[in-house]
Amino acid sequence: MLPMASHAHHSHTEHSGNLLIAEAERVLEDAGEQWTAMRADVFTALAAHDRPASAYDIADDVGKVRGKRVAANSIYRILDLFVRTNLANRIESANAYVANAHPGCRHDCVFLICDDCGQAEHFDDDTLTASLREAGEARGYRQVRPVVELRGLCSECAS
Repeated sequence: MLPMASHAHHSHTEHSGNLLIAEAERVLEDAGEQWTAMRADVFTALAAHDRPASAYDIADDVGKVRGKRVAANSIYRILDLFVRTNLANRIESANAYVANAHPGCRHDCVFLICDDCGQAEHFDDDTLTASLREAGEARGYRQVRPVVELRGLCSECAS
């Protein structure tokens, strides 16, 4: 995940592996939610993906770990909780999810999505997203949440 904009936010710490899972557990519990075995399995499966994953992808992964079929609707409920508590981000255009590498740090991410390989990266540009939020509020909307996705070819696919 690359910070790419001149107004990008840099004060968060990115986590990976077991540190990411431990931080996700801490953030979820700080939000007053329980870190259950199923939620841990879902987050671990999500974090293991190097590309955005669908609820069906995660259901398959969790089903293999648990040795039984897991319904996608159960996964969707957990993913919705993860998005609400900032443990995951939803790639709206693909109906897919990515683990947030810096749980607990709230920003409106700008996603870059490769049309060829499906790789997704994000950067935080508080100036851009604040302008979008203000534009929506100026038109009478409240609780505006910018969703910005830029599609193109990543550097590997473009070369």
